Amino acid sequence: MPQTKTLGEAFMRNFLGQAPDWFKITILVFLLVNPIVFHFSPFAAGWLLIIEFIFTLAMALKCYPLQPGGLLAIEAVALGMTSPDMVMHELTANIEVLLLLVFMVAGIYFMKQLLLFIFTKLLIKIRSKSLLSLAFCFAAAFLSAFLDALTVIAVVIAVATGFYAIYHKVASGKEFHHPHDHTADENLHDLTRDDLEQFRAFLRSLMMHAAVGTALGGVCTLVGEPQNLIIGGKAGWDFIDFAIRVAPVTLPTLFFGLLTCVLLEKVRWFGYGARLPKAVRTILQDYERYSTERRTKRDVANLIVQAFIAVWLIVGLALHLAAVGLIGLSVIVLATSATGVIDEHKLGKAFEEALPFTALLSVFFAIVAVIIQQDLFAPVTDWVLSFEGHGQLWRVFLANGLLSMVSDNVFVGTVYIEEIYTALQNGTISRDQFDLLAVAVNTGTNLPSVATPNGQAAFLFLLTSALAPLLRLSYGRMVWMALPYTIVLLIVSLVATVLILQPATDALYDAGLINHVSAVAESAVSGHH
Repeated sequence: MPQTKTLGEAFMRNFLGQAPDWFKITILVFLLVNPIVFHFSPFAAGWLLIIEFIFTLAMALKCYPLQPGGLLAIEAVALGMTSPDMVMHELTANIEVLLLLVFMVAGIYFMKQLLLFIFTKLLIKIRSKSLLSLAFCFAAAFLSAFLDALTVIAVVIAVATGFYAIYHKVASGKEFHHPHDHTADENLHDLTRDDLEQFRAFLRSLMMHAAVGTALGGVCTLVGEPQNLIIGGKAGWDFIDFAIRVAPVTLPTLFFGLLTCVLLEKVRWFGYGARLPKAVRTILQDYERYSTERRTKRDVANLIVQAFIAVWLIVGLALHLAAVGLIGLSVIVLATSATGVIDEHKLGKAFEEALPFTALLSVFFAIVAVIIQQDLFAPVTDWVLSFEGHGQLWRVFLANGLLSMVSDNVFVGTVYIEEIYTALQNGTISRDQFDLLAVAVNTGTNLPSVATPNGQAAFLFLLTSALAPLLRLSYGRMVWMALPYTIVLLIVSLVATVLILQPATDALYDAGLINHVSAVAESAVSGHH
């Protein structure tokens, strides 16, 4: 690195480190322009801040978004766009998500041995890429219907990172037992460069199929996404009620989503269709034989223990025996105790992946606090709710979808369910219309939000994970690869919401599968909230 000649140049070089100079200048311009815009129009400044924050996410491979996004958030608080108390309120309201990231992702780290064992066999046995992709997408959807999407995506990231590490060791001229170093890309043999690029494309497509799968499954049940619990709570629906009421929209969307997964692999569009290179398959097969031959009794004991812990994890999350973060903490304690990991430094490595993202998500909640304080979504919300009947239904769906592409879908869902619940209490809408609108809020926040990484925490976690730069999975590439899914899910769920939802709901009433929520239940819900 050339020597700096002046102190000013030194400051500039230190600012945001290795990020490109144009990016550094852009962030400084943002910081200078925001106070001026805020002086003339706080509302415009709020929307400008959202655009700037999305820009920092889009540049995640150039510079981790925590630093530039954090600077924007600090300036927003300093200018009075929001307050430290409001930011703290948002963090407190989302404490379960933060604890999930801190403990659950670390818990998954201590189950890597089992995950790699299972998925290596799956990868070797299933030779059809279409079938393998469908398996990843469906498994992610099924698990996300009962577990948290962040937990599911953390598992998939752990698996993909394990595959990449195995291949990289061999391609770098090392043996399986050597410690792995991701920084050795330049040491790869020239003969393996094409294999590496194809392997990256292969893993990218699997990651995106799985990520979309979490959205397809998460929309289906009361526990699939955080906003589902809020929506179900306001409506007074239990698990079965919720699943049946949203089924006229979620089941067609799930079917066409899985169909899209297979078609994308067949036609090889939008970055999909890459096959597992023969050289890589050979390496993975060799690794499986190597692992099997050298597996000791202690290794077998570890796998058995991790399998039992996996069962506890699934049962605990599916039955909601405790907050997700606390179940993650129990996984850490059980897995490390049973496998003999008692060194503090070995424990620390498990938290390296999640803590930067936890900090980034905290910054994101500061941006959400600005949205709330400046009422940035109020014009859209008021306009949508000024309509009636079907016109109101599809507008609520689209408004939730579009705003969820920009902001966090949990926040958008919370805002809209509060608004329509207030309309119900005021007598502006009927109970039947409220039920239909609640479904529209649920599907609108969950499905179109796959369009951008900032729409869902699971997508954002994937974008900012250590795996993303290894697979060259940028913000733009994620948006591009999600585009066919976005189009299909948006069209199918919108058509189902407008044309199928009301007739299907009436049929469900007639069949006695769902009931009108009684006045007693409504008053109980009202009193609770």
